[in-house]
Amino acid sequence: MTTLQTPQPGHWPVDPQQDVPISKDRIWVDGCFDFAHHGHAGAMLQARRLGKELVVGIHSDEDILENKGPTVMNLNERVAAVNACRWSTKSVPHAPYVTCLPWISHYGCHFVVHGDDITSDSSGEDCYRYVKAADRFLVVKRTPGISTTDLVGRMLLCTKNHFIKSLTRMMSGDEGSGNPEERKMVGEEMRQRIKDYATDDTGLQHGPSVFSWAGTEHDGFNQNIVEGRAPQPRQRIVYVDGGFDLFSSGHIEFLRQVVQAEEAIVRKSCQDEDNEKVFHPAYVVVGVHDDEVINHWKGINYPIMNIFERGLCVLQCRYVNSVVFGAPFTPSKFYLTNLPYGKPNVVYHGPTSFIPLTYDPYTAARNLGIYQELGGHDFQNVNAGEIVQRILKSREMYEARQRAKGEKATTEEAVREREVMEREAADREKERAGSY
Repeated sequence: MTTLQTPQPGHWPVDPQQDVPISKDRIWVDGCFDFAHHGHAGAMLQARRLGKELVVGIHSDEDILENKGPTVMNLNERVAAVNACRWSTKSVPHAPYVTCLPWISHYGCHFVVHGDDITSDSSGEDCYRYVKAADRFLVVKRTPGISTTDLVGRMLLCTKNHFIKSLTRMMSGDEGSGNPEERKMVGEEMRQRIKDYATDDTGLQHGPSVFSWAGTEHDGFNQNIVEGRAPQPRQRIVYVDGGFDLFSSGHIEFLRQVVQAEEAIVRKSCQDEDNEKVFHPAYVVVGVHDDEVINHWKGINYPIMNIFERGLCVLQCRYVNSVVFGAPFTPSKFYLTNLPYGKPNVVYHGPTSFIPLTYDPYTAARNLGIYQELGGHDFQNVNAGEIVQRILKSREMYEARQRAKGEKATTEEAVREREVMEREAADREKERAGSY
């Protein structure tokens, strides 16, 4: 389908096929959405707050290549990420790179929302010129400090200056760069962003609860960051954990399958009890590991996203009810029984692990009889390592994209160093696997 043309009924990428009445409460936002980073989520959150429904247009791989450069994630992976965002109502793949009135009007959207940066097509013209001329364009603030370009740069240059040693100390202004006043301001902004992302699907009311684990796997307590919605009576508590680096379709599909598995259990329970109790899906608590923990196991400059960035990615996901920052790598019996809402009914783990293990970190969960593994899925191999390899294999194209975005060109020496480090890490993983 040529996205410059207006599709006829029966040929729109997603239903409805007939035009929807236009409403100012229905907002359109579009983009590439390459990587599910929190900047994209922040744009969708701000757009969602301007209306009651949010329709998200997603450009095709071909249109992005022509106008901007290669994508890291393919269209199916990018659609999965958008669908998982709590504030997205509907996703529309193959949306035109130059936003046009027939498309937004067909899906019943009056306003188009975009960040305060300029987006141009391959001819150098404003991608939003048509909706601006029709006075149907609204501007929201771009999320600072994060972009696909930033993340690609971290991968190519092996930088570590994005790491955070202690999230709670950074939010209190006791850690970070700058003078005390600047650190305090940064900390307050970080705390506010967490609060903003810990909202429901309207973006206006309380949503997920947020905690930070203070201590080790054998001794510690949960510090409350955001008081969100607690589990309802008899609602099953589910715990999962991980690094969630470069939060991708692999992580998202795992979380979706967790919710799906729990929904099946609860529905069966409702049928067996033959009553009319209200159906509630499981309450999913997600533990996110510190930067230091991930770097200990993976080396190089993993994680590519720091704990704040990874936590926000998890927090915006519609399959998540609570987030615990700084979760220990090994969820011990002490830790599991001292989770914010008590010992979980089940601890889920996915079919593969990006972090090579020399021991089983889920021994306690197994001994408690609450450990369960989920089967494979179409995105199970999409993780941080796979994404970095995609960048390295096509580094010349991504370097050109970096230069086009005004970034400093990556040197061949830096790229070669990254490739050597990746090979050495792969060799260590094989050695660990052989000794496990």
